[in-house]
Amino acid sequence: MRLVIAGGHGKIALLTTGLAARRGDQVVSLVRNPSHFEDVRAAGGEPVLCDLEATTPDELTALLAGADAALFAAGAGPGSGVARKDTVDRDAARLFAAAATGAGVDRFVQISTSGIGRVTGDEVFDAYLRAKGAAEDDLRARPLAWTILRPGRLTDDPGTGLVELSGQPLRGSVPRADVAAVVVESLRRPDTAGHVYEVVSGSTPVADAFPSTRSR
Repeated sequence: MRLVIAGGHGKIALLTTGLAARRGDQVVSLVRNPSHFEDVRAAGGEPVLCDLEATTPDELTALLAGADAALFAAGAGPGSGVARKDTVDRDAARLFAAAATGAGVDRFVQISTSGIGRVTGDEVFDAYLRAKGAAEDDLRARPLAWTILRPGRLTDDPGTGLVELSGQPLRGSVPRADVAAVVVESLRRPDTAGHVYEVVSGSTPVADAFPSTRSR
């Protein structure tokens, strides 16, 4: 599988790169800072310079040409303001999904967040939730075999390989390593297409945790 990751230097993206590369996949990671290239290579990926806030649709479509799957794992990150929640978490997600559609990429996984639709009273966090929600709405309308993952509170704890996945809201935390494992598993599973999964730590191995599988 040739996988192209937007936001390739993020923690979940690097963990996903490592897991996918060890399975024999070719991972291309889009990063906006050349100083991040070595981290991507160390994880097993091929870094490509691409600033999602500055690239054109045609440039991004060309980078996705020949890919079997795409992962949107970019985010404005802590400390960013309302404006960058819109330009990265919303607009860059839309641009990447549009480019994947134009390039004929079928499989698409988008990392979102729990709490979509909630209002907290925190201006920046509410802007983040709105941006992620708008990106989800855009993706659902596209002719892609998409899967949306909504992790709970992210931690850097070691992964356990045990999670809870649900189409309904969940509360809790989850190691980034376990989110990466869910990403890699979902990319290989046609039955996860068209589903939104909340993701928190649980007691079920990742491979057995998808509700669409458990219900059979």
